[in-house]
Amino acid sequence: MNSRIRRDALERIIGEGDKNCIWELRMNTNAFANLCELLQVQGGLCEDGQVSLLEQVATFLIILAHHKKNRSLQVRFCRSGETVSKYFNKVLKAIIRMQNLLFAKGFLGALDGTYIEVTVPESDKSRYQTMKGKICTNALGVCNRDMSFVYVLSGWEGSASDSRIF
Repeated sequence: MNSRIRRDALERIIGEGDKNCIWELRMNTNAFANLCELLQVQGGLCEDGQVSLLEQVATFLIILAHHKKNRSLQVRFCRSGETVSKYFNKVLKAIIRMQNLLFAKGFLGALDGTYIEVTVPESDKSRYQTMKGKICTNALGVCNRDMSFVYVLSGWEGSASDSRIF
């Protein structure tokens, strides 16, 4: 019964096309498959008969992409908290082993965000209100090593969390 629930959960994420995969894992199915292969071949991540490689990586990415707690993954995949934590750490260690490959030299830079005060209609003020009570919009900027902007994202409500903007 539990194995069927796990298969169905994975199928909803990666088996129904790119739309769900991008929403859940922040990457398309092809990128997910490539990441799984890299983690297996280069990072030494393996299946041990308990949790499939796909589930290990999907769980890891869901936690990072959506700031999900261990408990929500326990429910989703019918796993114990200890199992969720164990395999999260296995994937993390595989990524750390691959850091030289994943974080190639020349791609280092800076990422930061800031609030910009704005005037919005009264009906929208609650969405734009920051934790400090100011009415703002979020602006996110990415610079390369030469401190030149290579990406700017603006317009998110002040109440949006950093993880949602990323």
